Amino acid sequence: MDILNKIEGLEAKFHEVGLLLTDPAVIADQQRYVRLNRDYHDLERVLQATDKYKKAVHNLEEARQIYYNEQDPELREMAKAEIDALEPQMPALEEEVKLCLLPQDPEDSKNVVMEIRGGTGGDEAALFAGDLFRMYTKYFEIKGFHYTISSFSEGAVGGYKEIIFNVTGQNVYGTLKYESGVHRVQRVPVTETQGRVHTSAATVAVLPEADEFEVQINEGEIKWETFRSGGAGGQNVNKVESGVRLRYIWKNPNTGQEEEILIECTETRDQPKNKERALARLRTQIYDREHQKYIDDIAARRKTMVSSGDRSAKIRTYNYPQGRITDHRIGYTVYNLAAFMDGDIQGVIDALQVAENAERLKESEL
Repeated sequence: MDILNKIEGLEAKFHEVGLLLTDPAVIADQQRYVRLNRDYHDLERVLQATDKYKKAVHNLEEARQIYYNEQDPELREMAKAEIDALEPQMPALEEEVKLCLLPQDPEDSKNVVMEIRGGTGGDEAALFAGDLFRMYTKYFEIKGFHYTISSFSEGAVGGYKEIIFNVTGQNVYGTLKYESGVHRVQRVPVTETQGRVHTSAATVAVLPEADEFEVQINEGEIKWETFRSGGAGGQNVNKVESGVRLRYIWKNPNTGQEEEILIECTETRDQPKNKERALARLRTQIYDREHQKYIDDIAARRKTMVSSGDRSAKIRTYNYPQGRITDHRIGYTVYNLAAFMDGDIQGVIDALQVAENAERLKESEL
């Protein structure tokens, strides 16, 4: 089917959504307003790509008409030059429209909560978790993302047993969601005296941050505790109980089972702000648990592990002796470990996005 047939009616829908966004009744309904706003930007993106494609189709057809019907050699030569310039661009322009027509993951535009935990390997795993955190913060600088640390537990010889932080910016979840899983490192630990290579691991979880209206929480059932924060920050940190801890019993709607969620936040010296951020993390964790079935359903339909919902899956190996990075989901290997650990990870994220888009295009039969 001609790709242009797929986009008939989108312009009218775009204008209709634009009008709805100015309706006071819609503005008052935050859930509907957010959904329509997302639809508006998705349609805008499709129409921009379509407009570019249509212009190229029109110009190519016009140049062909001139080339095959015009007698003037100079005009025919100009038309031939335009045909030669436009024809190689057409497949990429059509692909761009097809990708825009794919349903967008509504989570992609969200900010995220990231959790990095040292896994197998003891002290070396904690050091590697610290290296991963540094790698991501370097990447955030490149992308213009902002992060704030919510809580952390340091390793005995450095790094982190666990570190939890929020990341904000444009399309954050859509960019970072591929990082969820087990990251494995092969190197000689600083504690190793014989020079032997050890294998350790750290887990990374990337959770889309939930909006208030997406999760129902009975705040009266939250048990709050306060405590004195440790770490740097002057005398105030140890004298004022600014750290907060919340406990909440959540019932899984998919299984009916209850579980206790425990969250600590020492992000700021202001207790109310820490409470607010702990609540935001609670919403995100519940949202993540409730949407796990949705994530698993997507993963089950995929032929690769690009969008796997299995966070215990080994996704990447960092081999220091050979300076090699391998992403096992798509067989991606590069030998630029030093640059990679300095935040140069866009290449693998791009490759993962291309692999997933190829799968989705195949499924949609566009």
